[in-house]
Amino acid sequence: MEEGIKQPQTSVGQESSNGSDNEQVYPDTEDVNSDATEEVTSDRGGLGRRLLWIGAVVLTATVSATVGATLALITPLSPIISSKAPGQNSLNDTWGKGFQYRLARPVNILVMGIDRLNDSPDNSPDAFTGNSDTVLLLRLDPTDHSVKMLSIPRDTRVEIPGVGAQKINQANVHGGSALAAKVVSGTLNNVPIDRYVRVTTDAFGELVNLVGGVEVFVPTQMSYEDKTQKLKIDLSPGWQTLNGDQAQQFARFRQDQYGDIGRVQRQQALLKALRQRFTNPTVLAQLPKLIQVMWKYIDTNLSLEEMLALASFGINLEQDDYKMVLLPGRFSDPKEYIASYWILDEVRKDRIVREYFDQQTTVSEVETSRSLSNLRIAIQNATGEPGVSNRFAKYLADKGFTNIYIVQDWADQESQTQIIVQQGDLRKAADLKRVLGVGHIEAASIGDLESDITLRIGEDWLNTVKD
Repeated sequence: MEEGIKQPQTSVGQESSNGSDNEQVYPDTEDVNSDATEEVTSDRGGLGRRLLWIGAVVLTATVSATVGATLALITPLSPIISSKAPGQNSLNDTWGKGFQYRLARPVNILVMGIDRLNDSPDNSPDAFTGNSDTVLLLRLDPTDHSVKMLSIPRDTRVEIPGVGAQKINQANVHGGSALAAKVVSGTLNNVPIDRYVRVTTDAFGELVNLVGGVEVFVPTQMSYEDKTQKLKIDLSPGWQTLNGDQAQQFARFRQDQYGDIGRVQRQQALLKALRQRFTNPTVLAQLPKLIQVMWKYIDTNLSLEEMLALASFGINLEQDDYKMVLLPGRFSDPKEYIASYWILDEVRKDRIVREYFDQQTTVSEVETSRSLSNLRIAIQNATGEPGVSNRFAKYLADKGFTNIYIVQDWADQESQTQIIVQQGDLRKAADLKRVLGVGHIEAASIGDLESDITLRIGEDWLNTVKD
């Protein structure tokens, strides 16, 4: 752990005995607010399955970075799983005894997947000094029982104190997790950052193999080779179960029109796949081995009590409690800068910071008062039936929508329409669902980049029209 970040004396996972206020993780500060947790004594049903869901979320940092957060959540459970207290006959009862803490306020955790440098050995501080290949900010919020995840593209143009304008992935190189936290916070209107987790990006493949692979839809042929990086990507389109190496290929592929942003979208798709995999009871038996193998890849300032509090929080989380969003922006024009950057959309960024992280902003009146009918909506046919996009465009136009456009058909066939919240506006997505009468809200930025919302039309809409 680099100088300037000190191990907390109180924690986000344990009620403080002295009642003192603590601060966020910045240089020359020690801790977060001490009222972050309270004791909890009630046991919950489905502990294993639901805890693994929270593990899966805090498990996607690049997808590799999430390994760190996942392990941070489940590590304390290892001795509990292996012990048998008298009179305890069920796994739920055993696990419940371990959750003696809970979150009493929202907690923000910075998760970074770090490129390992110069074949540095495991558990070496040098292993965490490289570029942050992935940057995520997670908010675990007990007030609305949600996990919100902001994906920050590594090419985002920011000001790094003492360095100047750089890509955000350079912050960790110049000042470790302390500087990275400071830069991320400053970029997001000074949103507080309570803790960090760093993990080397070579951990992900091993994790995927340990859980038996992940099932992912590969939308197109992915072929690329870079001998200098010892990287070869060769994935065929369609549904398939990816092993660790193939999952890394899927996550790292950048040779399409969207570059790093397409890569971020695929990371979010992998998160969904991992979350589904972690609902399998057989994965539970792998926890001790997973912990033992993976912990060597992790650097974090979460304490044991904090880990227990986070784990306790995950007990009752359901699939729809997870909200993912991409930091809004645009690709820089080649005439603007020598390097290629992701340039923030300040107005949309302010809305996300306000709605996802409860941080006060000066969001423009234009953005807040924008009507539903003026939303920029991308229409994507996922029914397999020709001409559906045009029919749906007319359907929306007849309902008064004025800013709609059609994108290329989705390669897979969907039974249910997906209302993809590309820019993070969950309220407008809920309003749109009420208008349509069908569909499921996908709180992830996996749609068309130019849209506010992407409507991936499924068979449910066709059935509604026929009826």
